[in-house]
Amino acid sequence: MTSDEIFLTGGTGFVGSHVLSALLASGYRVRALTRPGSRALPDHPDVTAVTGDLAQPGSLVPALSGCRYLVHVAAVYSFAPAARSEMRRINVVGTAGLLEAAREAGVERAVVTSSSATVGPMRGSRPARETDLAGDHASAYHGSKIEEERAVAAARLPTVLVLPTAPVGPGDWRPTPTGKMVVDFMRGRMFASLGGGLNLVPAEDVGKAHVLALQRGRPGERYLIGAENLPIAGIWSRLAAICGRRPPRWEIPQSLALALGLADEFRCRLVERSRRNAMPLVPLEGVRMARERMYVSCEKAERELGYRPGDVNQALERAVAWYRTHGYA
Repeated sequence: MTSDEIFLTGGTGFVGSHVLSALLASGYRVRALTRPGSRALPDHPDVTAVTGDLAQPGSLVPALSGCRYLVHVAAVYSFAPAARSEMRRINVVGTAGLLEAAREAGVERAVVTSSSATVGPMRGSRPARETDLAGDHASAYHGSKIEEERAVAAARLPTVLVLPTAPVGPGDWRPTPTGKMVVDFMRGRMFASLGGGLNLVPAEDVGKAHVLALQRGRPGERYLIGAENLPIAGIWSRLAAICGRRPPRWEIPQSLALALGLADEFRCRLVERSRRNAMPLVPLEGVRMARERMYVSCEKAERELGYRPGDVNQALERAVAWYRTHGYA
């Protein structure tokens, strides 16, 4: 147990809430950054809410003062075409400014949440590793994470990067793209599938991994945090067993999926002339990524951090139960 105080961003989000729980369970006191109107933080004696904005990181120096560590989880994640400039402004420029503000405030060390997409898909039959780098990425969000990692490398504060795969579990209120897959399946809206595959990881394990990275990670290093590599069809099969529904029978040809994605992208751009952030029903970025097998190896995190992932089936069961309890399906 420790009395060290940590400055946390993103504590009201899906992954960030699990990071917050893991930090509190390890005995840390937390100053959690929130924006006006954001979701409430848990009522806990070791949590202090700090109002601020990552778009103005210099203003956060007073709030950071006195904290020994920074754990930066917050990010903008959206498939809406209009959100792309904001993603770069917050995920890249905001992160760079926050790390400099933390250095000025006397913070000793930071952990920054990136994404496993920055290592790209598997190479042949080999799952991706931390030494791999993604090329031109189809997703604006993941492209911003690649730029964010470059900003971290240029920062003057010792920083460890955590690269989660696709987290599943309770508390995904938004939901995230992976969570939306689960919810759509629960609602019976998944009539066909795409090829490719994902690495799924229990969200609780992602939270614990951030604590391990803070305590044992080497500054300047990246750590992939995942659990199980699964084809998309395998994910549907597991959800079918949990939900009592049949998995999709058909696989959509990639050419048809791309055509639908392009058409929906065009629709969003037309809508955004009068209303900001139109959300695509068939995200072009998601379609392009779905053809890949985003499989990774977490051997480095297991070896250096002592990371041990939990059971993905149980995480899917917890996610389904949470969505049901909260009226998503």
